[in-house]
Amino acid sequence: MYYSVIVPTFLRPDEVKDLLDSLVSQDYQSFEVIISDGSPDDTVKNVTDPYNRLLKLQYIHEKGMGISESRNLGVQHAKGDYVVFFDSDCVIPSGYFTTVEKYLSDDPVDAYGGPDKADDSFNNRQKAISYAMTSFFTTGGIRGRKKHMGKYHPRTFNMGVKRQVFNKIEGFSSLKVSEDIDLSMRLYQEGCRIALIDAAFVFHKRRSTFYKFFRQVFSFGSGRVDLHLHHGNAMKAVHLLPALFVVYLAAGFIGSFFSPFILTIWLGSLLAYCLLLFADSLVRNRNINVALLSVHASLVMLTGYGMGTISTLFARYVAGSRKETGKPDITRGS
Repeated sequence: MYYSVIVPTFLRPDEVKDLLDSLVSQDYQSFEVIISDGSPDDTVKNVTDPYNRLLKLQYIHEKGMGISESRNLGVQHAKGDYVVFFDSDCVIPSGYFTTVEKYLSDDPVDAYGGPDKADDSFNNRQKAISYAMTSFFTTGGIRGRKKHMGKYHPRTFNMGVKRQVFNKIEGFSSLKVSEDIDLSMRLYQEGCRIALIDAAFVFHKRRSTFYKFFRQVFSFGSGRVDLHLHHGNAMKAVHLLPALFVVYLAAGFIGSFFSPFILTIWLGSLLAYCLLLFADSLVRNRNINVALLSVHASLVMLTGYGMGTISTLFARYVAGSRKETGKPDITRGS
């Protein structure tokens, strides 16, 4: 089979270079690469030009394109049987397409997804954020797992769709956040078969400060409410856990002023949870510094996602706002 790799980007030349280097090294080479760039200048193009002789590469540039527009435009130029979406901050293991080809040759599903992991070369902060986004103890474990609450929804850091099927459902919607989950839900509505390919993982760098990470997961929590309003069934119990965590933090803090017993229970439970996160990360990463940062990253993720959910639930259901969540500007660029 032939694959079209679609990569949206906005002023992230270093990330694009690392991604392209990993694609050059693929064992299976029956694919093309389409870089769909919304940058205001040629910064990314200057990086992609040397790869024209190493890859079947197309570079598309329209200033100011949003991420869904970039992906949809990339698909318009695609020739592959499957369109494969990666984020620009991903690095692809050399056996990725060999694994995908073997799976799809045996079972040509309409769409597939795969997990994300942290490579050994990542810095401690990247590994900590990866832990927060993938750990069972932060609800991140529902991403890229067969056993989780509800149907599996591929994410666009690692997602493939039959090109004809993608065009049939008219690609990504106008949603600025959670547009990949929206696409997955519409695929299910069309009766499509979607699979998780466990072995087809990517290394997801997430080059982010903790502040940017907070802003990003805040938008994820907000976007989940928008998804629920669009589809009516996108908000499961697991998606409300971060919001309940925020409520627990606030209630415990306030209650501690009135009762030493509440203070003891509240601080004790938080300490126990932090120790659990630390121990789990230490086992996974075998690095004390990463384990300590993982506790911080996990708390940032839970509070950010929870606050995004709570604020948007209030705005949409109480204040009556119809404004949908936008992509945080701070996550754009290098």
